[in-house]
Amino acid sequence: MTALIDTSVLVAAIYADEIHHEACSDLLDQPGLAFYSHGVNEAFSTLTGGRQSIRMSPDTAMSLLEGDYLPGLRLVTLPLNRQIAALREAEKRGVRGGAVFDYMHLVAARHIKAPKLYTLNLSHFRAFHRNGDPEIVSPEPIR
Repeated sequence: MTALIDTSVLVAAIYADEIHHEACSDLLDQPGLAFYSHGVNEAFSTLTGGRQSIRMSPDTAMSLLEGDYLPGLRLVTLPLNRQIAALREAEKRGVRGGAVFDYMHLVAARHIKAPKLYTLNLSHFRAFHRNGDPEIVSPEPIR
């Protein structure tokens, strides 16, 4: 079955100095992974100067994403009606502000019936995870 990864896993797999690089890179070597299409924007933002100290050029970031990483992932898109339904459900799950970006990865995982969602941000996802959602897991054991 297909598991979905979030942007934190993709960025860590790309960025060799990231503490979780090896575990995330090993995970991305496995077949059958999916990625929510909006995460491409999040990855580009992070790799080119987001909140972390990563500062790749836009060309380098796109070359890595387009040439090395995205071809091995199943990109998941959500129909507009599914996005609207998820946003209407957000308040019941306590989703506000920037948490919506993580939440939409979970919605995408539910959409494809993924049994697992891999992330480095376990606490973010567990805050709005509900019974019946995909299991939220880290690419490596929690220390």
